[in-house]
Amino acid sequence: MRIVKTPAVCAIAVAFLALIAGAGAYAVQPRPQPLESLRLYVFDCGTLEGDPARFSFKREEMATTDMSVACYLVVHPNGALMWDTGAVPDKEVTSENQRARHHIVLTNTERYVTLAKSLKSQLAEAGYAPADIRYVAMSHYHYDHTANTNDFASATWLVRQVERDTMFADKPPDNLLRATFDRLRNSKTVIIETDDYDVFGDGSVVIKWAPGHTPGHQVLFVKLAKTGPVLLSGDLYHYPEERTLDRVPTFEFDPGQTRRTRAAIDAFLKKSRAQLWIQHDFMANAALKKGPAFYD
Repeated sequence: MRIVKTPAVCAIAVAFLALIAGAGAYAVQPRPQPLESLRLYVFDCGTLEGDPARFSFKREEMATTDMSVACYLVVHPNGALMWDTGAVPDKEVTSENQRARHHIVLTNTERYVTLAKSLKSQLAEAGYAPADIRYVAMSHYHYDHTANTNDFASATWLVRQVERDTMFADKPPDNLLRATFDRLRNSKTVIIETDDYDVFGDGSVVIKWAPGHTPGHQVLFVKLAKTGPVLLSGDLYHYPEERTLDRVPTFEFDPGQTRRTRAAIDAFLKKSRAQLWIQHDFMANAALKKGPAFYD
């Protein structure tokens, strides 16, 4: 919509803009142009209250039971990839920049997530809207990674067949909320058939198969020029103590496969010298700069 700034309509225009802002519109900031190198944006998509027992811990064994919920935007000169979309749908964020506790009801349990800002508002601050995103991929189908996935239904979905089949099964697992990603059913989709999928064809952004937590769980390798290579963990780990104390959550799809995948990823980390960013690691994630700042 184009608003002509004449004295007669100026006040009306201001009121109208305030109205649409309150209704969920986000002013997309100009993005730096041209983009010549890879960027990684980290967005704060909330804090999830964790239960130590579900992760095979006693409370005293852990530094904190809180888990970060992070969403990531990878921007390549040839397009943008949205990786994981949060735990709370943006439509439930009624007041930006004010932390609120959200109640999430699942089939057999409930969870609580505290959140201050919507994903779309954080994208907008970085200069992007969902329509600008070329690819969308989730590490896996659990509710705390899919909340805003429907907003990216116009993007190409990168997924493994076994994961997609589980997501749309007649009797889906308890830890997913199909309503958050149902629009992907008809999205343009690339079924990943190899262990490694090179998103942009130059080795800088690679989706790696990492099954165990779910049948088609995957992790994301991002080769940044200045920061160095980074591996986004999905839910291969949730807490750093899972690595140091060798613990596996109680709700893994295949605990044995999780252990084998962890060993394979550890070998890859040594070979690639990549940093492992555990997406749910509350304290490590708190130390990362958030969008609109970025890593390159």
